Amino acid sequence: MWSVAEAAALMDSIIKGYPIGTFIFWKTKERLRSVRNLGGIELSGHQKKGDLVNYVLDGQQRLTSLFACFKGAEVSRADSNKVDDFSKIYVDLDADEDDQIVVTDMSDKGGMSFISILHLLNGGTTMLAKYPEHYHEKLDSYKERIQSYQYPIISISDAAIDVATEIFTRINVGGKPLTVFEIMVAKTFDADKDFDLSEKYDELIDELKTRDYETIPDSAVLQTVAIIISGECSKKVILKIDKEKFIGAWSVATDAIKAAVGYFLDVYRIPVSKLLPYPALIVPFAYFFANAKTRRPTVKQKKYLRDFFWRCSLGNRYSSAVESKLAQDAKRIDKIISEELPSYDWAIDSSVDFITDNGEFRTGRSYIKAILCILAFLQPRSFGDYDHIVNVSNDWLHRSDSKNYHHFFPKAYLKKVGWQDWANHIANITIVDDHLNKREIGAKPPSSYMKQFSKVNRKLGDTMKTHLIGDLHDFGVLKNDYELFFDKRLLLISEEIKKRIIEQDVDKNRQESIVDDEVAI
Repeated sequence: MWSVAEAAALMDSIIKGYPIGTFIFWKTKERLRSVRNLGGIELSGHQKKGDLVNYVLDGQQRLTSLFACFKGAEVSRADSNKVDDFSKIYVDLDADEDDQIVVTDMSDKGGMSFISILHLLNGGTTMLAKYPEHYHEKLDSYKERIQSYQYPIISISDAAIDVATEIFTRINVGGKPLTVFEIMVAKTFDADKDFDLSEKYDELIDELKTRDYETIPDSAVLQTVAIIISGECSKKVILKIDKEKFIGAWSVATDAIKAAVGYFLDVYRIPVSKLLPYPALIVPFAYFFANAKTRRPTVKQKKYLRDFFWRCSLGNRYSSAVESKLAQDAKRIDKIISEELPSYDWAIDSSVDFITDNGEFRTGRSYIKAILCILAFLQPRSFGDYDHIVNVSNDWLHRSDSKNYHHFFPKAYLKKVGWQDWANHIANITIVDDHLNKREIGAKPPSSYMKQFSKVNRKLGDTMKTHLIGDLHDFGVLKNDYELFFDKRLLLISEEIKKRIIEQDVDKNRQESIVDDEVAI
């Protein structure tokens, strides 16, 4: 809804007979989610099955503003805790036609030189007669202009929801287009079944929030429902899902999503949803739990699911054409359910050279997130206390300088010794607590701060293993030998990746082609 000032400008145009734009309505028997409360005023009437209703495709803000103005509504603004009083919109009876006739501030005017729109339209003859006689003609004229104003309306009848949506999208090119989720909220609304997709999604997110997985997007939830129903999840497929089928599949899909989240937490030890290489990974795993009808995969299923997860994560699987790839992967999940190893058309290179070339630390990359997931799987301990597992938070994982990420060899130190170009690499990243990174380490070389921690942590060697760092002497830490540390840690990351991938011909062929290229060079 517009502000009081914007509503006043709209009323000024109406009083002057100016055009205020065309209203476009969609006349249909469809029962969709709709707003029944405007500015605290409950709309009367109830749509019955079979009744024709006009839904607003264009002109909602103008209509709601007019409604609030004519009703004198007090509207609470959720974003500012402010209350807008639409009864305080006035007609300035001293204004000329060229002036602003409808205004909101009459503090400098006398009590009988202006009238509220509310009183102008609803005040009886007795009340209006109290105004000085020289205003009577204006009062009658302005009231007549408002009451007789012709609002241009285009009515679209008997159009399918897809057509209505396309019309809405085209006329709102300069505004905010409807998302697929918003369309499905409207399309799947069912008062009799108490189904409101927006509310159901919020309930799901509230539940996932207790497990730190509240960042699962609505698109992934819709894709999960669609792929369970049809094996596909393109926007076109989602929009054509029958309402009854969608509502019927909702509980199955959300239970499967919760099972997938539980699996990521308990089996892969991915503590928060922000660490997931792709939110879309929820979809194939939810598809598995919906169709396998078990919360405990068999030994073979577990092995093949692990291979699938890391292939998708390390192989940039969902960086493009997500919907079509999810449909392909649903068929791979069907094979896993049957305890068959799927074949893949993309290779995973676990070599040290590949990690070196692709390890630039940028947290938006799925490849980097995948390696961070491996580090999180080890449940890294605090440098200062082996018994304390580092807390990872969604709130902290927005940027590369997150409180959870620590350059083991601080960048400031590496700049001094000429290694700045290799400082921001995944091989130099550990997951730590906020206070450790900011207060106790700073720009100190690792030999210095490790000696400090060895005084308070008698299990420092075991602690470093949880960070995928071996013996401090062998890794060159105590001599601040970054080159040795870099090479040693790359080797451990490579070994961890190999543990998670079932090598197939596509991987071997990649390695052979790399060797051939090197020989040719």
